[in-house]
Amino acid sequence: MTLDEFLQHAAERKPLCGPEIGAFMNEMSNEARQITCQLNGSYHTPDEVRELLARLTGKPIPDTVRVFPPLYADFGKNLHIGNEVFINACCHFQDHGGVTLGDGCQIGHGVVFATLNHGLAPSDRKTTYPAPIVLGRNVWVGANATILQGVTIGDNAVVAAGAVVTKDVAPNTIVGGVPARVIRTIETQE
Repeated sequence: MTLDEFLQHAAERKPLCGPEIGAFMNEMSNEARQITCQLNGSYHTPDEVRELLARLTGKPIPDTVRVFPPLYADFGKNLHIGNEVFINACCHFQDHGGVTLGDGCQIGHGVVFATLNHGLAPSDRKTTYPAPIVLGRNVWVGANATILQGVTIGDNAVVAAGAVVTKDVAPNTIVGGVPARVIRTIETQE
């Protein structure tokens, strides 16, 4: 299996199962862990952090991106980071299904992005199902929040610290709680 074949498979939200996909996922996970261990193992300048992230994701990282390691990813190649994004320490990216961080996003400490879910039936428990997570522009995610598979968060939204986001969030909305619910809307100035 090639990376492009896997990414297409995940984009179509097809089940991730079988020996070929399993072997590919293990290979990619090993590569991601090697890069994140290097990233997290010692101090790196901001430019060096971006270089390691470019290796992890397989694409250039904008000079305006700031990341405070440690950062964890178990795939890496389906992580997309926009301009002027800030990612604080101890964030986890399970990006097999795709994680997109729009321009200007701010990600707090210990945020988890989980794009895979297991089948509920015991016979299906070892199969995982991918779905992307997409954050629009200027989204702020508070510390220790968890964003689950298939969630889209609209521009300028805020996710409160500790929230578990299971459903889409409208633009200009603040959500919080477990599961996350709308707290209020944000007044925007034109």
